[in-house]
Amino acid sequence: MEKIKVALVGFGNVGWMALESLLNEPDMELAGIVEVKNIQSIKANLNPKNCCKFGDTKVVNNISELGKVDVALICAPSRKVKELVEQYLKLGINTVDSFDIHSEIPSLRKYLDPIAKEHNAVSIISAGWDPGIDSVIRGWFLAMAPKGITTTNYGPGMSMGHTCAVKAIPGVKNALSITVPAGMGIHRRMVYVELEPNAKFEEVEQAIKNDPYFIKDRTYVYQVENVENLIDMGHGVVMERKGVSGETHNQYFRFEMRINNPALTAQVMVSAARATMKQKPGCYTMIEVPVIDFLYGELEDFVAKIV
Repeated sequence: MEKIKVALVGFGNVGWMALESLLNEPDMELAGIVEVKNIQSIKANLNPKNCCKFGDTKVVNNISELGKVDVALICAPSRKVKELVEQYLKLGINTVDSFDIHSEIPSLRKYLDPIAKEHNAVSIISAGWDPGIDSVIRGWFLAMAPKGITTTNYGPGMSMGHTCAVKAIPGVKNALSITVPAGMGIHRRMVYVELEPNAKFEEVEQAIKNDPYFIKDRTYVYQVENVENLIDMGHGVVMERKGVSGETHNQYFRFEMRINNPALTAQVMVSAARATMKQKPGCYTMIEVPVIDFLYGELEDFVAKIV
């Protein structure tokens, strides 16, 4: 069986975790890492003397240097996803990303779908734990109780999307955004910033609160001397639905996870890379893809084990 050749585009927290996940997938192999900056630093960290399990990993600034690539995992901040996915789809390379700006997912899907079809490629967008796995669970909640209310309570924990958004604000040297659930799907954002010299805290604070990632939630911003001392990658979610099946009321469902944020995001993306190889050309969200397509193994075996 020919293995699926996967490239990692971007090499932050999710990229590192995706590399580790790829090494444990029997039907995949790493084509290499595409990064436009810090190439020498990444090569040093992957040096066989330090991390022999990574072998001789190629680190390049252009995917054309890697030879054949079946799937590109876009391990980049959400605001860079549209441009990067379009770029790789036009090369005929399947893509997977973890785009997490919920309100923009429908328009992103609509934009990328004709591009993927034109170039005979597949894109699975927003393939993380939320959006992603949680989206599928919310779909099943709705199927089991068509009438009712679903609430999603995140955290407490570090939000990678919100943290990246703060880091992109002028004057911010480093940042951490923690999501704190207040119940019934309402959240507070606790943001800790380490500022560049001469940056004004009041201006940075206002920019954060006006950012689309934060504008709908009550947000608290604190200036600290060292953000690294505060970082914990743990996160979690509790989803609940109380509703009606047919005409029967008081149906209650609950789904809960406690996770390492980048590790789970990366694993879902790696599994989605497998799923891209089984779809017709086009752009998909995870609720559109059969769960069996994410799994390695034979259908009949999973029918026997899971059903």
